[in-house]
Amino acid sequence: MSLWLILLLGGLITFGLRFSLIYLFGRFEVPGTMRRALHYVPPAVLAALIFPELFLNNGEFSITALNPRLLAGLIAILTAWYSRNTLVTITTGMIALFLLQSIAF
Repeated sequence: MSLWLILLLGGLITFGLRFSLIYLFGRFEVPGTMRRALHYVPPAVLAALIFPELFLNNGEFSITALNPRLLAGLIAILTAWYSRNTLVTITTGMIALFLLQSIAF
């Protein structure tokens, strides 16, 4: 089996699964409780992806001033609060992380 065929089949399967859920949500009435619960999914997923990167330093839990990822995250949070601009927040956070890691951490 070629790599392209595997990629094509994987893409079709992924598309089919996602499209089926979208199609089902359009055909059936979703209870209000479930709709309200689904609003919490994106923040929960984002937190699950970001928090381990911020609070783990070399595999250990670290909430100190010596954790460059945590400091860069705090700078990014302040930038997001002040600027309300996603691109500025990401750029500032990345630059802060680069600078903090290049210092003697």
